[in-house]
Amino acid sequence: MSNYRIQKGDTLSALAARFKTSVSALARTNNISNPNLIFAGKTLRVPGKGDSFEPSKGSGGSKGSGGTGGTKGGGQVQGSGGAGPGSATPAMRKLAEAGRAAAMSIGGYNSQGLCATGVSRAIQNAFGVKVWGNGNQIDNNLPRDKFKQVNMSLAEALKVPGLVLTWEKTSTRAGSIYGHTAITTGDGRSSVSDFIERNTLGAGGRTGFKVFMPTV
Repeated sequence: MSNYRIQKGDTLSALAARFKTSVSALARTNNISNPNLIFAGKTLRVPGKGDSFEPSKGSGGSKGSGGTGGTKGGGQVQGSGGAGPGSATPAMRKLAEAGRAAAMSIGGYNSQGLCATGVSRAIQNAFGVKVWGNGNQIDNNLPRDKFKQVNMSLAEALKVPGLVLTWEKTSTRAGSIYGHTAITTGDGRSSVSDFIERNTLGAGGRTGFKVFMPTV
């Protein structure tokens, strides 16, 4: 048995491959109920290893994740296997439901160019907090006592309901100026804002991607 200090960007699946073990073995040894949720700075016990694995100097407890100036604490949603509705907290489920309701009340399945309005309305209805700004400003205006930035891919995020997604720019004229924001539904494909986007993975030309998770 050995110890490893989790760093930002780590995933349980990648660590399992690195230490030649399995995700289930790591989760079982460390009493991790959700393999897709690990935290930077925490110690991971690695079964079957005799040495300690420590990160290099200067990479200790991190501020945020993904190198994009997120929140303090380093909490991260990680991994690609097993993510889905079952891994969501009540707050995340509540936000996903509020997001779908907001989308249906504004545009249904057709974009109205009001993505930030839909996401802001959902956050207000779910948590009683008004968040201002357009698609590429909301990430800076999310209350840090209710949201934390997490490091995961779009494909991983779409499997988990109630995450706030933001992009700095999209391929449309308005999107190149205002960006885009949406809330995941957890079905692995769609997201909601001012409308229900049925294939978010297929929407190309988007850059500056970030993910935020409710912590309330």
